[in-house]
Amino acid sequence: MIQARNIHKFFDQLHVLKGVHLHITKGEIIAIVGASGAGKTTLLQILGTLEKPSTGYESQLVIDGENILQFNDNQLSKFRNLKLGFIFQFHQLLPEFTALENVCIPAFIAKKDKKATEAEATKLLEYLGLKERMHHKPNELSGGEQQRVAVARALINKPAVIFADEPSGNLDTESANHLHQLFFKLREEMGQTFVIVTHNEELANMADRKLVMKDGCIVKHPVKDFTAIVK
Repeated sequence: MIQARNIHKFFDQLHVLKGVHLHITKGEIIAIVGASGAGKTTLLQILGTLEKPSTGYESQLVIDGENILQFNDNQLSKFRNLKLGFIFQFHQLLPEFTALENVCIPAFIAKKDKKATEAEATKLLEYLGLKERMHHKPNELSGGEQQRVAVARALINKPAVIFADEPSGNLDTESANHLHQLFFKLREEMGQTFVIVTHNEELANMADRKLVMKDGCIVKHPVKDFTAIVK
């Protein structure tokens, strides 16, 4: 599903990523852990096409069979919208829109049919236990409910991969546990691939693989149930 080779990233003179290689298989749940400043979020942003790797290193990034680094900006935006989903620590919901409207936004950007999109968004919100909350705005929802809306929004275009950056970092323990279980349920029922940056050790240890980053490199990649490894 994802193949990355020799990924480097500089911010001015700061060498944040130092030749990262990894391979992620379809349906795998990957946790990326490490100390602050290790390069976790930068790697996630590059894998999610939100940032580009620094040039001059013969880097490669293939996602769902597509050579991402050959795309122009328009191609990249379209690919990101249709193939990738994102869940952030602080939800990033638009406060002026209802839960249902927030979920629909990525599909509307992709110019999908309004009626069909709203039906799919309703189905997702019901699946996530938000049937009675879909017409509420974010400030009328709990933190856990807001994060489930964000999950539904990430799923609306049926993406190949979902990237999550500290998805439970702003939740209480009970809501965080529910969210973690939801990721595995989605993987089993919808075949989603998850790449998760987290400081939550419980979530990291539940993952199929835990990639440990230090000083811009992946230094450990213990394998549980999958045979694919970082090479």
